[in-house]
Amino acid sequence: MDKLLLVDDDAQMRNVLALYLRRAGFTVLDAATLAEARRLQAKQAPDLMIVDYQLPDGTAFDLLSQTREREGGEAVIVLTGIGTIDLAVRAIKLGAEHFLTKPVDLESLEVLVRRTLDLQRDRRQRAGAAVANHESPDPFLGTSAAVKNLSELAAAAVESDVPVLILGETGTGKGILARWIHEHGTRQKEPFVDLNCAGLSRELAESELFGHQRGAFTGAVNNKPGLIEVAHRGTLFLDELGDLELAVQPKLLTALEEGSFRRIGETTSRAVDVRLIAATHRNLAGMVKEGRFRDDLLFRINTLTLELPPLRKRPGDVKPLATAVLRELCRRRGRPAPELTDDVIDVLTRYGWPGNVRELRNVLERALLFCKGDVLDRATLRFDRSLEPDPGSDPQTLDDAERRHIVSVLKQTGGKVDDAAKVLALSRSSLYAKLKKYGIRPAGE
Repeated sequence: MDKLLLVDDDAQMRNVLALYLRRAGFTVLDAATLAEARRLQAKQAPDLMIVDYQLPDGTAFDLLSQTREREGGEAVIVLTGIGTIDLAVRAIKLGAEHFLTKPVDLESLEVLVRRTLDLQRDRRQRAGAAVANHESPDPFLGTSAAVKNLSELAAAAVESDVPVLILGETGTGKGILARWIHEHGTRQKEPFVDLNCAGLSRELAESELFGHQRGAFTGAVNNKPGLIEVAHRGTLFLDELGDLELAVQPKLLTALEEGSFRRIGETTSRAVDVRLIAATHRNLAGMVKEGRFRDDLLFRINTLTLELPPLRKRPGDVKPLATAVLRELCRRRGRPAPELTDDVIDVLTRYGWPGNVRELRNVLERALLFCKGDVLDRATLRFDRSLEPDPGSDPQTLDDAERRHIVSVLKQTGGKVDDAAKVLALSRSSLYAKLKKYGIRPAGE
């Protein structure tokens, strides 16, 4: 619900406006002085302020100047009983959205408030992040049980507003899943702001997250809003949270639990309302035991945990993933997507993908540089990776070994399923079930 701050020393006028706007569905705070308005502004973070020009301890212009200095994004509508063109021009120059002369028509004011809030919402979206002008990638491509389970958990995530922790190896698509949750959740019209915590020093992490005031440290020549402030009302996505400096973690915890924070060099707290989505490839529970991650922060962020499986654990999903990635890459280049040959699908499916979906994308992007026709074949792929398990890699699962053996036998029999079934001592139907499970397509089928 949008929050309004009404500032007017005329109690009767203030009460009438507040009553009407509350009935219209807004949350309304009210103040009679600039001092009270500043206090509420800092603690409650209103979306819009309606301010009478003349107040006992100053004018609306004083509050406008402070609001512009805060870079907090609140919209301001100025009311006055002594409207002049000069005052209106000055108000707009100072950042007011509108300048209205009393008496105010209540229905017109409601329309103006709604339009102004819509404009503010759009500004926050643009300030939060540049959203790609195409359909977001689908994080649930594939038919494996792991993808189905992930889809069900993600559906629960979009129906609530609780913190989400996404686990998964590098390159599995944690950022894509985080954006999908935001774009399908209750805050979809608000900003999605992301920060990768890997490699950030304590000072840089604090400045990026919480912002700083001018003069707070050497080089702080201007006020800077932090990303948590930019994400107000929306989603803050912290990638590789396990790499966040230990000294910064309590400040993040405070902001999440109390809904307030301070910029570096600031003495007053600012209210903020964000949904946190965090992601990491690290074992946070193990880091807690080692004293490298705060247990109270872990308890706060893992209300709902989603785990992205590595690509090597779901080989049957490689083909639909490769097809979708290739289609997206070609659409961006304005060219039709080439067909992937069975040989290419086989090569891609057999590989272990240590870099997961990100590596798959890079391989296909490189292949497109050499693909001039409408078919992407083995020669065009230029995939020079060894398909055999790396001696230093993790031990393969029983499924991995079974799949490799089936592929090997099919090659020996020239892709003939009946002959392969006899060698493997399986019925024809059982072998077909395994081919479907592992995403193997025999030659000629």
